[in-house]
Amino acid sequence: MPDVDTAARAAAEAFETTRSATDAERAAWLVAIADRLDAAVDELVPLADEETALGETRLRGEVARTTGQLRMFAAVVTDGAYLEATIDHAVPDATPPKPDLRRMLRPTGPVAVFSASNFPFAFSVAGGDTASALAVGSPVVVKAHPGHPRLSRRTAELVTEALAAVGAPAGAFTLVDGFDAGLELVDHPAITAVAFTGSLAGGRALHDRAAARPAPIPFFGELGSINPVVVTADADAARGADLATGLAGSFQLGAGQFCTKPGVVFVPAGSALEAALPALVGADTPRMLTPSIADGFQTGSERVEAVPGVELLAGGPGSPAVAVTDVATLRSHADALLAEVFGPFALLVRYGSRAELAEALDDLEGSLTATLHAAPGEPVDDLLPRLEDIAGRVLFAGWPTGVAVTWSQHHGGPWPATTSQHTSVGATAVRRFLRPIVYQDAPDAVLPPALRESNPLGIPRRVDGTLRAG
Repeated sequence: MPDVDTAARAAAEAFETTRSATDAERAAWLVAIADRLDAAVDELVPLADEETALGETRLRGEVARTTGQLRMFAAVVTDGAYLEATIDHAVPDATPPKPDLRRMLRPTGPVAVFSASNFPFAFSVAGGDTASALAVGSPVVVKAHPGHPRLSRRTAELVTEALAAVGAPAGAFTLVDGFDAGLELVDHPAITAVAFTGSLAGGRALHDRAAARPAPIPFFGELGSINPVVVTADADAARGADLATGLAGSFQLGAGQFCTKPGVVFVPAGSALEAALPALVGADTPRMLTPSIADGFQTGSERVEAVPGVELLAGGPGSPAVAVTDVATLRSHADALLAEVFGPFALLVRYGSRAELAEALDDLEGSLTATLHAAPGEPVDDLLPRLEDIAGRVLFAGWPTGVAVTWSQHHGGPWPATTSQHTSVGATAVRRFLRPIVYQDAPDAVLPPALRESNPLGIPRRVDGTLRAG
């Protein structure tokens, strides 16, 4: 495994090739990686299960998600709309005169990707960050996660073999390892952006480090999220027991180690959901992904339960648990109660009136998701704008665990959920590793093909204010 300086320099050298590769060539790189991973699934899944204990069913599904998103990004760049190609022809007799201006998005350069612990395929070595950067021509240096080191190395070998087989330049993808390597990677002058999925504390430290460089770079961090759920009184009266079943399945899924796990649930006082939930909470101590995550789950649960006015509704130390409190306690102890507990833990918050519920929502910080369970036809104008203000994805009558990889998906939210307005899942994830450039009065022959007058790529473009299909 190369050192950071060697890997970053190789990535910078590869960028001279990747930046000019065609969309079709880069799409072929992604498909080759997907094919190689699919062919190795019977080898990779047992290895991943040894290191994570996530189970064969979950891991096979995650490999499929990973290869599916690689192929989706291949389709995104082949379509060409991601370039946002825009042309304004010259208008010499305008006041003032307007030159010929042609704008598009270009890759930023080498990207540092920090693997996540809880998705050893989809958010790791060959996950969405790697795929979306390679898709647009930004080479990738991945920092392996210590929670699955052998899987990381084997996956990296497969990615490297796949890229070499289809002619991608050496250095387009590299794996490095170790805590110090991560810091060196953020500091390295060849790195132009960082993508990170992990804890709020770790992400904030790296974010500040990226900003403190002599030449600061963008840091795209997905950090902590409590993913609030609101259950109206009418919804609880109509289907409170069913909602309890859905909540129990969601917050305990994968031992609660999902960034979209519902962590804080607002229920009406005396709710049927609260009454039904304790019988659905498991008693077994789950195996967590890493010792540090297990410790964080334990200390986080204890922090919440120690707040005066909080009761333990179900579960116990080290096992899935549900606590309950009221709005007044939540607002008085927001720092302790609204910090993410990563693991199978949920806090129910009883509200007495709709106005009290709305006031409590105003206190919440940003999350990846917010979920609203209301009765059919029930007015929610007092709640929906508040949920829109704090989340990147608002769900109705569902549960937030599970993030579909689609063209329209957005996986992000206001601070502290993420450090930017961009998504790490879905087609527009590529936008993180692109920057706009305008060519003024450039000869047609020197323009990138996407901006030439004849549109040789046949891509969608906006010309003189009118959107034209490819």
